[in-house]
Amino acid sequence: MASCSNRTVIVTGAGAGLGRAYAVELAAAGANVVVNDIRAEAASEVANEILAKGGKAIANSDDITSIATAQKIVDAALAAFGEIHAVVNNAGILRDRMFVTLTEDDWDQVMRVHLRGHFCLANILGRRWREQSKAGQAVDARIINTTSGAGLQGSIGQSNYSAAKGGIATLTLVQAAEMKRYGVTANALAPAARTAMTLAGMPDKVKKPEDGSFDFYDPANVASLVVWLVSPDSRDVTGQVFEAEGDRISVCDGWRSGPDAKKGGSRWTPEEIGPAVRDLMKQAVPAQKVWGS
Repeated sequence: MASCSNRTVIVTGAGAGLGRAYAVELAAAGANVVVNDIRAEAASEVANEILAKGGKAIANSDDITSIATAQKIVDAALAAFGEIHAVVNNAGILRDRMFVTLTEDDWDQVMRVHLRGHFCLANILGRRWREQSKAGQAVDARIINTTSGAGLQGSIGQSNYSAAKGGIATLTLVQAAEMKRYGVTANALAPAARTAMTLAGMPDKVKKPEDGSFDFYDPANVASLVVWLVSPDSRDVTGQVFEAEGDRISVCDGWRSGPDAKKGGSRWTPEEIGPAVRDLMKQAVPAQKVWGS
């Protein structure tokens, strides 16, 4: 039996790039796929591609950034396939500028698509899965989110995108902690692959090799991890952030308490703090550099 047989998955931003690769590979693994993309024609093309290969899919172009329209996506999935077992929150946009030249709209649009887009579907489905679990039904569900290196380390010229993606990483940790009791896992990916975004920003680095060698930035390389995370085999893995690119998978260390200094039962004075902080910085493991710095 294929690893995702009889499992229904909603993939957002699935009309191209990574989302398309996820949808195609999930269908090949036996999943019923809801191909969601705000671009209706792109969603239909991917769904038809899956159907032509003998897979199961429907296209959907409802907006992921409001509860009302996200509910339409859920309703379409239930009407077509009867149940939903996973959501892959992949849709995203860029509005890149240096921080001081960002407009309110640049900020708000990125927050809306990334953070609200990650909230709405997961919130609707999370409530559904919680109710099923409380009613005694066995639940084996997945929330798969998308962060990025910009969200984990920061990226010059992408303060809005970095803030949104950093928020998604910590959202994932909270979802994992709160939803585990209901049979739901939550994990996040920080993928690197050839997409419209990366082709615009670093075309020479991510282009397909012409010599037939391993295509390091093929989105299908990341899709294998998504298929596994959707499958029942991953049920014991939750609260993780994975970096995935080419032939590499990494589990991120995350934020944790580092070296500390204690005064011994009395308050620090401002004059004492400077030397103490500089000593702690010498002991601490340096953070990875901000991208572009």
